Amino acid sequence: MFTLTPETADDWWEVEALYDLCFAPGRTALSSYRLREDVAPVAGLCQVARDRDGSVGGAIRYWPVQAAGLPALLLGPVAVHPTHQGEGLGGLLINASLHAARDNGWDRVLLVGDAPYYSRFGFSKLPDIRMPPPTNPDRVLGLALTSGAWDGLTGEVTRAA
Repeated sequence: MFTLTPETADDWWEVEALYDLCFAPGRTALSSYRLREDVAPVAGLCQVARDRDGSVGGAIRYWPVQAAGLPALLLGPVAVHPTHQGEGLGGLLINASLHAARDNGWDRVLLVGDAPYYSRFGFSKLPDIRMPPPTNPDRVLGLALTSGAWDGLTGEVTRAA
């Protein structure tokens, strides 16, 4: 049993420790981190999952970006503590936060990730949207939160204005 709550400033270091545990040491060197530098995550969409004891079991963050000149959310990172992987916590975090994003008026979400995993949430390849290099274009995925939100869009993903 987990409780999802919006991430607060008090959660920051616990969440960062989880990301350090779950991802490679060079995670902050990825091109997606260049889009996040000196930009605040989207309050209310970043979620922390705590177990009954209050320990962080998972977390998800969202960042504002521009995709082809339009506002979009950059999902990530999402992580689940190794002791809770395979329990559906990642899916819970993704689904709950995507519903919140839609309810908060966002039209589109993108991420860099594995299509087989994220396709179950409705994400698909965005062939005409380019992340900063050296991102593998096959891993740039998007989800329209409103019908047609990605239709006809071509261009770069850049930092939020």
